Amino acid sequence: MNKYEEKTISSKSIYEGKIISLRVDDVKLPDGNLAKRELVKHPGAVATIPITADGKIVLVKQYRKALNRTIIEIPAGRMEIGEAPLVTAKRELEEETGYGASKVTYIQSFATSPGFADEVIHLYVAEELYAIENPEEGDEDEFIELVEVTVEEAEKLVVSGEIYDAKTAFAILYAKFELKK
Repeated sequence: MNKYEEKTISSKSIYEGKIISLRVDDVKLPDGNLAKRELVKHPGAVATIPITADGKIVLVKQYRKALNRTIIEIPAGRMEIGEAPLVTAKRELEEETGYGASKVTYIQSFATSPGFADEVIHLYVAEELYAIENPEEGDEDEFIELVEVTVEEAEKLVVSGEIYDAKTAFAILYAKFELKK
């Protein structure tokens, strides 16, 4: 046990949903005291930075009920049980944008909210995009508009708050410093 580790004493499931599950753990802290941890379990997700032949980033504009507002994001989605991240990346790119990509490169993975959730997002760059004639349809309850912007325009969307989520802000930062090389 490292000096920061919290040892689980007991765990109680309180909700099992389609996207997440919730549990409450009783833990022993490094100093010996006890505490409760409310935890969100998530299967993981994938996000993609699609880059057009002319260097623009393909974003999706959609309403997010959890925020009660419309935001602009990179295409992303939840991994299916047993699905490899690269497969999810290609599927979500097609479903959300109607594009395929001849070149899909893994960038890195990161935790979204490690204080209470185990969700990890795997980030990819999709290049050499091509339109798919009959793309797989996305979720029936998802209404999306495509937005193509330069990196500089995307930065302004972050500053204005139209890009509001961390994965997309991270992706724009990555695009600014790494894709221009």
